[in-house]
Amino acid sequence: MLYIAFLRGMNVPGRSVKMEYLRSVFADMGFSSVRSYIQSGNVFFESDEDDRAVLSDIISSRLRETLGYEVAVCLRTVPELEALVALDPFKGVTVTDDMRCCVVFATERIDPALELPMISPKKDMEIIRANPYEAFVVWYLINGKAPAAKGFQESVLGRDATTRYFHTVVKILDAAKKGAV
Repeated sequence: MLYIAFLRGMNVPGRSVKMEYLRSVFADMGFSSVRSYIQSGNVFFESDEDDRAVLSDIISSRLRETLGYEVAVCLRTVPELEALVALDPFKGVTVTDDMRCCVVFATERIDPALELPMISPKKDMEIIRANPYEAFVVWYLINGKAPAAKGFQESVLGRDATTRYFHTVVKILDAAKKGAV
């Protein structure tokens, strides 16, 4: 099974990790066909293990051991990303230069009772749609800066979640399908 690991907190200030090293850590865990995409912690790998909780625990433990800090691990498959992209979740959103369309990948189930759309108190984020393990969020840049995940986003969608721009998710899917490094 080909998995895509979306890792939280890779190559943010104070946490620099070379992708070559990250790939070697995954290979050392016994995964095959290990590849990565850009510097933000997107790793493709193959495993016979079909229990995601087991896989996530293995990866998270090893990353904590080798990097010295906790890393949230959100695992998805190519068919799951294809279905996510096919939703076209931002259809109808008129995007401006001061907006970003994001996918938040959660490790825990998102509360199905969330009343959406939901806007943050600072009006810098709007959750427009959610699936059981992904939320589709519009970020509103303030003075050119993206909102912080801490606070509103974490309180609503969970601390162990990671965010990617939607257009990046499309590119990650394409790279996973093509076998690009």
